[in-house]
Formats: sequence, C-alpha cells, structure tokens
Amino acid sequence: MPNIREIKERIDSIRQILKITNAMYLISSSKLKKARKALDSTEPYFYKLQETIESVLEHTPHMRQMYFDRRSDIPEDKRKKGYIVITGDKGLCGSYNHNILKYTDKLLEGDDPGNCYLYVMGQVGRMYYQRRMMSGKQAFVDGEFLYTTQNPTLYRAAEIAQTVIDKFSSGDLDEVHLVYTDMVSSSTQENRTLRLLPFERRHFGKSKDGTEKKLPKASFAPSPEKVMDYLIPNYAKGIIYGAMVEAFCCEQQSRMTAMDSATNSAKDMIKELSLLYNRARQAAITQEITEVCGGAAANRG
Repeated sequence: MPNIREIKERIDSIRQILKITNAMYLISSSKLKKARKALDSTEPYFYKLQETIESVLEHTPHMRQMYFDRRSDIPEDKRKKGYIVITGDKGLCGSYNHNILKYTDKLLEGDDPGNCYLYVMGQVGRMYYQRRMMSGKQAFVDGEFLYTTQNPTLYRAAEIAQTVIDKFSSGDLDEVHLVYTDMVSSSTQENRTLRLLPFERRHFGKSKDGTEKKLPKASFAPSPEKVMDYLIPNYAKGIIYGAMVEAFCCEQQSRMTAMDSATNSAKDMIKELSLLYNRARQAAITQEITEVCGGAAANRG
C-alpha cells in the first residue's frame, strides 16, 4: 500500500486535472453556443440566395453556365477531383478527428491518387495527410491551403470558395467535394460528403402535380450568365461556411463529451483514493497508538 504522502500528492494532482477538464468543458460549451448563434443569424441570407438562384434557373431553362458544366467528355478515371476536408486543430475531442480521417480514407480508396487533390482544414488532418503523402500512400496535399477551423468566419469561407472556384474555372479541377462532420442532434454526429462543384442543375419548370408552371416574364441585366457569375460564388461561400460551423460545433460537442467523461472519471478516482487515504491514515494512527502503548508498558516494567 502506498504511503499517505504519495496518496495525497496523487489526489492533489487529479484535482488539478479535474479543474482543467471542467474548464475545457465550459469553454467548449461557450464556443458551441457562439458558433450556433452566428450560423442562425446568417442562414436567412443564404436561403434567400438559394431561392434567387432557383428563380433564375426557372426563367432560363436553356442557359449554359460554367459552374454547372459536368465535363461529361472526361472519363471517370481521368477526372481531377478536389476534396476540402475539415478536421480539428486540436485533440482531446474523443474520436472526432479519427472518424473524419477514417471516413476520408475510405472515400479516397477508389480514386487514382494522381488525380486527387486534398485541401485540408485543421492541423490534425493536415499533418496526417502530409505524412502519408511523403510516404507515397496518399494523394497530393496542398501545402499552401493553411486554414484553421477555430472560430469560422464568412471571410475565411469566401477565400476558400474563391480558391476552389478558380481552380475549377481554369480546369485544374473537374470536381470539388466537401467532406465534413454534420451535427444531426446533440448526441449524434454524421460524416458527410457534399459535391460543391459542378453544381447540379435541378429542373424547376414543373409544379408538384406535374403541370407546367406559369412564370412571369423576367429580364436580367446584363445577362443571366453574369447574374449567376455573381450569385454562385456567394452561394458556394454559404455552403462552405455552413459546413465549417457544423464541423466546429461537432468538434466542440465531442470535446464537451470527452471532458465530461474525464471529469467524472477524475471524481471517481478521487473517491477511491480518498478511501485509500483514510485507510492508510487510520492504519498510521493505529500504529502510533500501539507504539505509544508499547513504550508506556515498557517504562512501567
């Protein structure tokens, strides 16, 4: 059995860790609420933007726009695909980073590494894929794509959107996919893949009952293509921003769960060590009493 001093030092050490895990839980909770509030305040704008794009497509069914170009003439095995992967910057968040990295690895299994380009957000994922790229086991990782996932902003989302749009427009990429973690509920998270480019053109010319909708006449200045050239990048920015916030919220939720579990484990350890400390202390007191009684009996003899 360890002595009283060792037990007391261990209890004090665990109490210090308990303070840290509890503080990290509260910080993550605050960040989660702040991110959710920012997303809720910007969602109406992007929903309205989506409605505007749908309206433009309804009035211009035969319009050709480069962001909707599927490049069908390029074979599937020759298509250059880009993946924006959102991971965390830090650990101590349970299996959050492991799950999204494992999901991305499985997603890349059927693709040619020579035609895959990874744009990784978050220090954990960036270091993981750069190590794999150096060992020749992974696709090309853009080393200049240095973006943090902490405190997502619209400005950062706009920069990322412009980067991938420029590469798509120049032909460096034929497809762009967004890989992130979505918060289904407070206790459920799901890894998802969203094709960002090319956009899928849906047909809005018919109503739900299958009849043709009577659309009012509309005019666009200078042209529908120019209008879409302005709307689509902003819409892509909204999609990326939403994914960034969802992933950030999932990371904070995972960290809250991990820190709550660590806090409970620390409390249980303190209880067990307190019992052990009390037993050791009682044994020491009993031994001292026995020694005093023995000494007193010896003096009387």
